[in-house]
Amino acid sequence: MDSTAPGAASGAFDAFRREWETQIGDGFRLPTFSPATMADFRSRSRAFRVGDAAVTDFYSESVLRTDGPVVRVEDQVRLYVVRRGAWRLDGSSDRGAHSVSAGQFHLRHVGRPTLFETAPHTVAKVVVLPSAMLKPLIGKRTFTGPVDSAEVRLLTAHTNMLHSVVGDLGPAGVQAAHSILIELAKAVVRSRFDDVEPLLAPALAQAAKDLAEDRLTDPDLSPAMLAGALNVSLRTLQRAFATVGESVASYIRHRRLEEARAALAAPVGRPSVSELAAHWQFADSSHFIRAFKKHYGQTPTEYVRSLRPDSERPGTP
Repeated sequence: MDSTAPGAASGAFDAFRREWETQIGDGFRLPTFSPATMADFRSRSRAFRVGDAAVTDFYSESVLRTDGPVVRVEDQVRLYVVRRGAWRLDGSSDRGAHSVSAGQFHLRHVGRPTLFETAPHTVAKVVVLPSAMLKPLIGKRTFTGPVDSAEVRLLTAHTNMLHSVVGDLGPAGVQAAHSILIELAKAVVRSRFDDVEPLLAPALAQAAKDLAEDRLTDPDLSPAMLAGALNVSLRTLQRAFATVGESVASYIRHRRLEEARAALAAPVGRPSVSELAAHWQFADSSHFIRAFKKHYGQTPTEYVRSLRPDSERPGTP
């Protein structure tokens, strides 16, 4: 739901609540929000559930603040991953107040709902998980750390991937996705990745791809660098990519070629072959041309020529 467009805030909170109750349903009740929050609800959000787990992404322009007495009992594990802004959790009978700042995550078991407040322009992911398989591991401890830790990146990559496919999954797929989510939450608690669990391979491969996307122009980008950043062995990372039918190195190469091809298709400001080779970290122009032709069946020059209208091509009457 998006209530950030001009005029959308009118009735936006009621629309959000109806959509939440329709899509997420029982077991994940919305808290009571403050009147100010309901009157000025400017937020983009997406949410989905996987069995008895739920994931919500918030992009909030306005302040979100809960209000009122907290009387009901809950038995859930919650993970807050804050990218921008801040998410403040008020104290409860067994916990003190805690503010999750930008770039941090916070994971704990929740016995009773906690009042919270977000700063304006907060970007955060909230993952709600069943406690049965996690509470014995967590107890009453609170786990915090950087969002770019390897385990949190893996979990985030898995939830992002699930958002696009969860509606098409059958019962077996939902169960597998749920199991991976639980295992990755355990990895966050233990601060390590279970590299013998085959179900985690797709999430590991996706996390490596997400990291590579941000570093495609980095001369140090390599399979070994990605493995180190994700706190797994190179062999583990290579096995994860093998499950999706591609090697780590070939993924990096073809993504760089895709970006170079897109630059060649630009109507103005088209870079030269040597500039592209340098920018996308090919050894030299000859190496770039050979890789481009092997991947696309034409040299960069032939590709640019193919983009011209027939009337502009040499030899055309």
